[in-house]
Amino acid sequence: MSQMHIGDALKDFLNKSNLKSGLRSVQIESVWEEVMGKTIARYTDKIQLIKNTLFIYTSVAPLKQELMYQKPKIIERINEVMNEQVITDVIIK
Repeated sequence: MSQMHIGDALKDFLNKSNLKSGLRSVQIESVWEEVMGKTIARYTDKIQLIKNTLFIYTSVAPLKQELMYQKPKIIERINEVMNEQVITDVIIK
């Protein structure tokens, strides 16, 4: 039996399980204010990651419009903070 560091074992487990998407979603929620700013974070109702698509929910129409223009920047910023290609698309609802 070979030895493995606990961190490597956890990464391996997450890569093979269905928990990875949920964990990433929580990580994105935790850095949302830092990445997008306090005002946008305050008016964002919900953030959800499904596969590689980030769903952003807000009831504020002007914010929806602003987020539509910022889609490429959102993808870039989140992927930069996560240190990997987590998001490939953003949908505003």
